[in-house]
Amino acid sequence: MANLTQLKMLEDLDGVLLVDKPAGIAFSTVVKTVKRKFGLVKVGHGGSLDAMATGLLVILLGDANKFASDVMGADRSWSGSLRFGETTDTGDRYGRPVPLPARVMQPSEAKGDLFQVEPRFCSVRREGSAEYEVADTGEHTQFLAHVYRFDVAEHDAERGTSDFTLVASKGVIVRALAQDLGATLVSLRRTKVGKLSVDDAVAFDRLLETEPEDFPALVQPISKALSR
Repeated sequence: MANLTQLKMLEDLDGVLLVDKPAGIAFSTVVKTVKRKFGLVKVGHGGSLDAMATGLLVILLGDANKFASDVMGADRSWSGSLRFGETTDTGDRYGRPVPLPARVMQPSEAKGDLFQVEPRFCSVRREGSAEYEVADTGEHTQFLAHVYRFDVAEHDAERGTSDFTLVASKGVIVRALAQDLGATLVSLRRTKVGKLSVDDAVAFDRLLETEPEDFPALVQPISKALSR
């Protein structure tokens, strides 16, 4: 158990914590859990992540929150899998089936500047619930995103899906891209935010087992994490 000096050190801790978020948990739950478990005062993040997605969640501690806009504005890298020929109202596999769009975009077209509209419905997983729910988030306005690279592998007949990798600007909605392609997003993993990589992240399960006195060793100094 941490002593009073260690607890004070945690309260004043500045830096960046990279977390590998598992599927099935809201990103906000990860942020709140870290704050509560380690007695932190000022905790923010560098961009949300859908409950069904895994991968890099950037948590900002103390003065690192001053750089939140820089992290949120950084490009993102993703990997995942799509099932072509079917779409849902959420864009992912937890939504309700809907007809294919009148015009299906080809993967080769999904590059450069793209106008997107976030799906009205999204799949969520409430705390304490074992099932995903479909939530109505209302109508969203169109915005401009940019896709630098979008590579889709050959169809895997055994799994019925196609793997992909994606490098895009901030705010790109991968679920919306799946809908435009006449596909369903089966899995999604964020691998990079700017130059920050999931390879350097700590698994959420490991965080839950970490003692308060060992926590600072997992936090990157601001100068190291954000000055690359």
